[in-house]
Amino acid sequence: MCADTPEKTAPDYRDTVFLPETEFPMRAGLPQREPDWLARWERIGVYDRLREKTGPNGQKRTPFTLHDGPPYANGHLHIGHALNKVLKDMVVRSQQMMGRDARYVPGWDCHGLPIEWKIEEQYRAKGLNKDEVETVAFRQECRKFAEGWIDIQREEFKRLGVTGNWADPYLTMDFHAEAVIAEEFMKFLMNGSLYQGSKPVMWSPVEKTALAEAEVEYHDHTSHTIWVRFLWEVAELSTDRLLSETERTDLDRLAAKLQYSSVLIWTTTPWTIPQNRAVAFNPEISYGAYEVVSLAENSTAKVGEIVVVADKLADSIFSAARVEEHKRLCDVPSALLRHVRLSHPFRGVVDENGEPTKEWIYDVPMLPGDHVTDDAGTGFVHTAPSHGDDDYQLYLRFKDSHGLEMTYNVEPDGTYRSSLPLFGGQHIILPDGKEGPANVSVIKQLAYAGALFAKGKIKHSYPHSWRSKAPLIYRNTPQWFVAIDKSLDDGMSTYGDTIRKRALNSINQLVEWTPVTGRNRLHSMIEARPDWVLSRQRAWGVPLTCFVKKGAQPTDADFLLRNPQVNARITAAFEAEGADCWYVEGAKERFLSGIVNPGDYEQVFDILDVWFDSGSTHAFVLRDRPDGTADGLADLYLEGTDQHRGWFHSSMLQACGTKGRAPYRGVLTHGFTLDEKGMKMSKSLGNTVAPQEVIGEYGADILRLWVAQSDYTVDLRIGKEILKGTADSYRRLRNTMRFLLGNLSGFSEGERVAPQEMPELERWVLHRLAELDHMVRKGYAAYDFQGVFQTLFTFCTVDLSALYFDIRKDALYCDAPTSLRRRSARTVLDILFHRLTTWLAPILVFTMEEVWLCRFPGEGSSVHLVDMPETPADWLDEPLARKWDNVRRVRRVVTAALEIQRTAKVIGASLEAAPVVHVEDAEVLAALRSVDFADLCITSAIVLTGDPAPGEAFRLPEVPGVGVVFEAAEGEKCQRCWKILPDVGSHKHAGTCHRCDEVLAGNG
Repeated sequence: MCADTPEKTAPDYRDTVFLPETEFPMRAGLPQREPDWLARWERIGVYDRLREKTGPNGQKRTPFTLHDGPPYANGHLHIGHALNKVLKDMVVRSQQMMGRDARYVPGWDCHGLPIEWKIEEQYRAKGLNKDEVETVAFRQECRKFAEGWIDIQREEFKRLGVTGNWADPYLTMDFHAEAVIAEEFMKFLMNGSLYQGSKPVMWSPVEKTALAEAEVEYHDHTSHTIWVRFLWEVAELSTDRLLSETERTDLDRLAAKLQYSSVLIWTTTPWTIPQNRAVAFNPEISYGAYEVVSLAENSTAKVGEIVVVADKLADSIFSAARVEEHKRLCDVPSALLRHVRLSHPFRGVVDENGEPTKEWIYDVPMLPGDHVTDDAGTGFVHTAPSHGDDDYQLYLRFKDSHGLEMTYNVEPDGTYRSSLPLFGGQHIILPDGKEGPANVSVIKQLAYAGALFAKGKIKHSYPHSWRSKAPLIYRNTPQWFVAIDKSLDDGMSTYGDTIRKRALNSINQLVEWTPVTGRNRLHSMIEARPDWVLSRQRAWGVPLTCFVKKGAQPTDADFLLRNPQVNARITAAFEAEGADCWYVEGAKERFLSGIVNPGDYEQVFDILDVWFDSGSTHAFVLRDRPDGTADGLADLYLEGTDQHRGWFHSSMLQACGTKGRAPYRGVLTHGFTLDEKGMKMSKSLGNTVAPQEVIGEYGADILRLWVAQSDYTVDLRIGKEILKGTADSYRRLRNTMRFLLGNLSGFSEGERVAPQEMPELERWVLHRLAELDHMVRKGYAAYDFQGVFQTLFTFCTVDLSALYFDIRKDALYCDAPTSLRRRSARTVLDILFHRLTTWLAPILVFTMEEVWLCRFPGEGSSVHLVDMPETPADWLDEPLARKWDNVRRVRRVVTAALEIQRTAKVIGASLEAAPVVHVEDAEVLAALRSVDFADLCITSAIVLTGDPAPGEAFRLPEVPGVGVVFEAAEGEKCQRCWKILPDVGSHKHAGTCHRCDEVLAGNG
C-alpha cells in the first residue's frame, strides 16, 4: 500500500501514486441538500419521462400499478404515514428499475367525519352550532379545509423522496370521483342488495352517527356492573306437546317450588335495562336454585330469597353480593327454563308523579342462546334487542313466536327519549364523551324497586370512536345496508353469486398476500362479518343517491325507486356540479320530474360510509384515468394491518358487488410504529417521533434506510438510538460509494477489460454480482426490502470494503495505469458502480442520485431514469467460488494472527509481516499457491507449506488444518508502496521496489 508521507531522507513519491479523486463528500449534509434534488427531479420531469420509457426493443413496458390507499387530509404526517409512503415508493421504484412501467397516483380521502369533526371543533370554539348552518355552506367549508391539508401533506410526502404523479393526484371530493361513487352506490341499488333495516349498530353519541368497525378502537374503560333480579312469574308448560305427562307433572312441581324465586342477570351496561325484552340461557349449562342463608354487612341480598344461577358461577356471585352462607336447593333444568316467563325489574314502579307506569308491564320470556356462557356473570344474559348484536340475532329468531319488540328509547345524542318514564332526557354519554347520569339513575331505580342483588365496577376493554375518543354504544336505528349473502343475478358469478362468496373466493384464488398471514386475517373477517352498514347521519360526503316511496314499508317491493333514467340524471349532475347539488333546494324535483311524480317519493339525505368512498377508488382511478389499468385492477394495495378491517376490506366488498371480484392482485401489509421500548406512541407520553424532525436532523434517506432495515411485517420500533444505528450503517455505505467514485476518476472505455481476461479475484467479484443480481431482483419482487438491503450492506462491508477494496488498494494506487491488474480492478469498480447505484436507488433515493451525478453530471441525468443493468449469467463460476471460499477462510486465519501481533505492538502494519502458513489440505494449499496470497493478505511476503504446524502456530477453531507462524518481513520499505522487500534500494529510483521502479520508469 502506498505511503501518504515518505521518510524524510527518502525521495518524495506522493505525486506518483494514483490516490482517489472525488468531490463526493464524507459528510452527506442530507437535510440541507435533499431539497435541491427534489427540485431538480421536478424540473427535469423524472416521473413523466419514466412513463415514456420503452423496453429494450422499443416495445411497451409491462405496467405495474400500486394503487394508493388514500390518507385523510386533516393534519400533518406522522411516522406511520412516512413508513407507509416510503414502502410504497420502494415498491414503485424497484419495479420500475426492473423493467416495468411502474405507476403511482397518490390520492386523498376527503369526505367523512375526520374532516367534518375538525370543522365542528372550529364551530364549537366560536360558540356556533353546526346544525344551524346551511348544508351546502358547511360542505364547502369542509372542502376548503381538505384542500388546504392536501397541499401541506403533498409537500410532506414529496420531502420523503416519494415519486408519483403529484401534479394530478386523485381526490375523493373531485366532481368525477363523487359522480362515480354515487354511480357505484346505485349499482347496489339496482342489483337488489341495498335495503333499509332497523338493527343495533355501533353508535357515537358524541358524533351522532353510526360507525363502521374500522372506525372503532378499544381502550380500557371502567364500567358499572350489576346483578339484577328478574322475578319468576309463571312457567307455561301446557304449551309444550313434546313433554310427557310425567315430565310435565315433575316440572310443574318444580315450577311451583320456584314461584317466588329470581333469575339473576349480570350486565356492564345498566342503561340498557329499560330496553330489556328477554333473558337468554344456554341449555348446555348446569343451573341450580340457591337459597341465601346469611349476609355480611351492606349486602343488598335478602336472607331466605331463592335465586337461580349457573352452578359454576354461584360462588363468585354470592361473594360479589356479600352473601356469607348459601345452600343449593335443586337443579333447574333447561326443559323448565324455556317455559318460564319473568317480570321486568321495573314492572309496577311509579313515575315522578306517583302514578304506576305502564312502560314495563309485559312478560319477559326466557330464550335459549348459544352465545350464553358460564365464563363470567350468572349464566343468564339480559337481552335488549335494540342494543347488541347477539341480542338482535336472538330477537330475529323469536320475535314472532314470543312477540318480541324493538325499542327506540335512545336518541342520536345518547339521551333517553323524553317520554321515557323515570329516565327521559338523561344522557348515557355526555357531549364531551364522559359518562352521563343514566347508568347511576337506573342502578338507583333498581335498588328502589328491590331488583338490585349486587353492584360493582369492572375495568375492561371497551369500544371508543377513533376520532372523538369517546365511548360508543350499540343503538337501534334505521340504517341502509348492503346484503352480502343475497344472490345477485348480475352476470358476474365467476367467483360466486353473493358478495361474501366472491370475496372469499377472491381471497383464496386471486390475491397474493405479503405476508401470507394477511390472507387468514381478511378471510376470517369476511367470513364472519354482518351486512355492510352504508349510511352515516352526517353532512360531508357523497349522499346515498336514492328515493323511497312515501307510505311504503322497507319490505315492500316498490319501497326503493330503481330507475336507470333517474340514476343517469344524478350521475350527470354530480359530474358537472359535484355532490353538493343533492342538497340544493328543488333537487328532488330536478332528478325525478318527467320520469316519476316527485310528490310520491322522499329523498334520502344520509351520506355514504367513507369506506365506501375509498372502496370505490378502483373505479375512478384504476378504471377511468389515462394512467390507470386496462382491466381496472391494481397489482398491489399496500397499507397497515388495520386495513384488513378498513380499506382492503371495503374495497373487496365494494368491488365484489360491482366487478364480481377483488380489485387487487396483491396485498402487502405492514405493522405499526412503536417507540424504542416497544410502547405505542402517544403525545401524552412524549414518545412520538415526527418524520419532519427526523428529516431535519438526519435527512429523509436515513428515515428511508430505517424502513429498509426493519421487518415491516411486524410492528416497527424507532427512536434516537435506533436512528443513530441507522445513520452509522448509512455512513459505512457512503464510504463504499466514495471509494468507488474516488478510484473511478478518469475511467474510460479504453481501459475496460473483458471478464475472461481478468485475474481470479476480479472474476470472483463478478461471480458475486451475478449471485446478488438474482437475490436483489427476487427480493424486490417479493417486497423484501430488509433482505435486499441486508444482502447489499453485507456485500459492501464484508466482500468489498473489508476484502476486495482492501486488497486492491495497492494495485489501484501503485500499479501502472496500463497494468492488467489495475485496469481489471477499475473495470470491476465501474461494474460495481452501475449495479450498486441502481440496486440501492429505490431505498436511498437522494444518496444514489448524488453518487450518480458525481460521475454523470448533466441537466437530464438521473439514476432514477435508468434500469438495473442485466448481469450476464456466465459471470457465475461455482468452481471458482468454492476455491475462493477456501482462500478466504485461510486468509481469515492469517489476518487474525497478524492482529495479535499488531495489538502487542510487534508490528504496526500487516506489510511488516511475512508469515509462514501451514496448510494440511493439499487441495487448499494448491489453491493458495495458484494466487498471490501475500497480496491477498496484504503482507510483504508469505510462505506456504504443507508441513505440520508447530505448537506455537496461531489457529482458529473454525478453520481446522491451518496454522500461522509470524515472521517479520525482510528487506527495506519501499518509499512508494510501503512494502518491505529484499530488492528495495537496488533499482534506478531510490528507495523503490521493482514494481514501483518500473512504473516510475514508464515501463509498468
